[in-house]
Amino acid sequence: MKKGFIAVLSSLAGVAAGAGATAQLASKKTKQQKEYADKHLALYLLMNQWVRIKQENKSMSDYLKREGYKEIAIYGMNYVGETLLKELQDSGVEVKYGIDKNADNINSDINVVTPEGELKTVDAVIVTAVTFFYEIDESLSKKMDCPILSLEDILYEL
Repeated sequence: MKKGFIAVLSSLAGVAAGAGATAQLASKKTKQQKEYADKHLALYLLMNQWVRIKQENKSMSDYLKREGYKEIAIYGMNYVGETLLKELQDSGVEVKYGIDKNADNINSDINVVTPEGELKTVDAVIVTAVTFFYEIDESLSKKMDCPILSLEDILYEL
């Protein structure tokens, strides 16, 4: 009788452990999905604000020049970074280079380097990766002696 009882307890413990592991995995996946959704909501709101700025005929390049930023670098050369690059083309604000963790996989009209690479002197760096701004600011501030600006902050200041 004891053998059967122990076998049942052992089976129940295995089922409970499996259920716990499954719940933990599902919780991790749910957390990742929420982070992904939050990131895309932030990007949507950023781009929506950008459209509003354009509709009001405000110029990002005028703002940058007024602040004394004539040569910049862009951190984050995915969709938002490429859009910013096009926005500043022929504006009097020169984008000297891009910075991206995936620099080797980025195809751009400008040179793109990794954050660990050589970061040449510019008047400012504009960060397009809005959900990671504080981490990026902290990291770049150790390597660069210029303002690290959030694109989101710029768009809401215009």
